[in-house]
Amino acid sequence: MAFHAPKKTAQIAMENGEKKVHLPITTTIILGFLAGAYISFGFLLDIRITGNLPEAIWGSMSAFIGGAVFPVGLVFVLIAGGELLTGNMMAVATARFAGKIKTIHVIKNWSIITVSNFVGSIFVAYFFGHFLGLTETGPYLDATVSIAAHKIEASFLEAFVSGVGANWLVCLAVWLCYSADDVAGKILGIWFPIMAFVAIGFQHVVANMFVIPAAIFAGYFSWWEYLYNFAAVFLGNAVGGAIFVGCFYWMAYLREKV
Repeated sequence: MAFHAPKKTAQIAMENGEKKVHLPITTTIILGFLAGAYISFGFLLDIRITGNLPEAIWGSMSAFIGGAVFPVGLVFVLIAGGELLTGNMMAVATARFAGKIKTIHVIKNWSIITVSNFVGSIFVAYFFGHFLGLTETGPYLDATVSIAAHKIEASFLEAFVSGVGANWLVCLAVWLCYSADDVAGKILGIWFPIMAFVAIGFQHVVANMFVIPAAIFAGYFSWWEYLYNFAAVFLGNAVGGAIFVGCFYWMAYLREKV
């Protein structure tokens, strides 16, 4: 499996970030909707497979199995095509640190992708989770509510720090995908970091766009509680992706040496 050296990968990330902010707005919106839906499909698959596993027997293996199937969402985003907020937090930021784009480009891109990811996530949560009842029957409802409760009950600082960890790993998955030349290598690069973030239980702003509203549609929690969580996780994800991956690798490989 051919792959690029880290310095070349940093250049690819920078170039992709620059391309993303110059996509036509309709393309950005469509790809953002798809990315939100794809991540939601991954989370829905996680719930449908692990929701019926008795925790007393399976223990942490349940989290591992959920983590093993969740990455299908990011595989769809990066292989089939999609614009995901958390991945853009790294790629677009890398282009900004390199001086290829302006701050207004970052703000515009992140804003459009946030809204379109949310619409895609809500679509899956409502029509597949609520309307079809895939997150509202038996153990699957219990799993959905339990996951959402764990996220909402975290304090602002806890959710923020958890968000840093989540997007550090998610953006490493994107980074490893950029480093691979073939589809098999890209899928392997995506799978391990995403499995780790899900199994650990970190908070991801787009994944939360699915699971918390799914619980709200089932009659639990409030939109205000969701917005409070959203703010904390968004900021944590931004730091995890833009600083811990984008900025650090820009400093290591792309910054002009003095």
